[in-house]
Amino acid sequence: MSLKVLPFKIAKPEDDALIFQVDQGPALYDKLHQHEEIQISLILEGEGTLIVGDSINYYSKGDVIVIGSHIPHVFKSDESASNSSHMLTLFFTESSFGDVFFTLQELKGLHAFFKRAKYGFRLTSKENQAKDLFLKLETSSKFERFLILLKLMKIGSKANYKSLSAFIYDKKYSNNEGQRIRNVFEYTINTFTEDISLDSIARVANMTKNAFCKYFKKRTNKTYIQFLNELRIEYACKILLSDKELSIINIAEQVGFNNMSNFNRQFKRIKHVNPSEFRKRAY
Repeated sequence: MSLKVLPFKIAKPEDDALIFQVDQGPALYDKLHQHEEIQISLILEGEGTLIVGDSINYYSKGDVIVIGSHIPHVFKSDESASNSSHMLTLFFTESSFGDVFFTLQELKGLHAFFKRAKYGFRLTSKENQAKDLFLKLETSSKFERFLILLKLMKIGSKANYKSLSAFIYDKKYSNNEGQRIRNVFEYTINTFTEDISLDSIARVANMTKNAFCKYFKKRTNKTYIQFLNELRIEYACKILLSDKELSIINIAEQVGFNNMSNFNRQFKRIKHVNPSEFRKRAY
């Protein structure tokens, strides 16, 4: 499936209310995008950066992830950590089975799922239960997939979870606006370890620096520098956990900080502990 502009609609037969999709290859689709459909995914293989709305997360094998309707998101596979990616996904909308289906009294127990989905979330319990259901999808009939969806939604309503975003921009992106914010995210994801000035990122967006700063803050509820620092700190956490021999100074430089005190300050602001304490807790 070739997805070039925002927003995109998933290619599907008109009479299909529920879509099952398998993504498999060296990397997952890595362009920022949004869609009307709610997405429930299981990561079978691969790991990388997951940006949902305003927040930077990491995904890895075994994660069960829900992304709500029209939330901009991107899966950026880390091909150095894993040379293959494999994701199973169900897509559906709140009106896929009729405008009133999910308002029925019998389905009241699923309301929490939709509330959580607005910000995107990852399961932190019952993942194996959800995985077992996902693994049945490929050989299931359409009716059986519908029943599996309801069971997954029930798990998503009851299980422990972690929200993936803190702020949702409540308007759909136009194609032009979507392309602009996509260019900004793509440039940042690909070059965050280098020095990125506000002037240079404003040029990527084809805006003046002042106009860009206002534009970015309005759409993400944070400044561009906050977003850039969070991306760098998340990557630093990944290195701290995967390479316990590498010095913290080297890690700071690797992720784009040329000032150690600023790295420590930003790390503590975002993670509420300093880098050495973060590493110590992990081991």
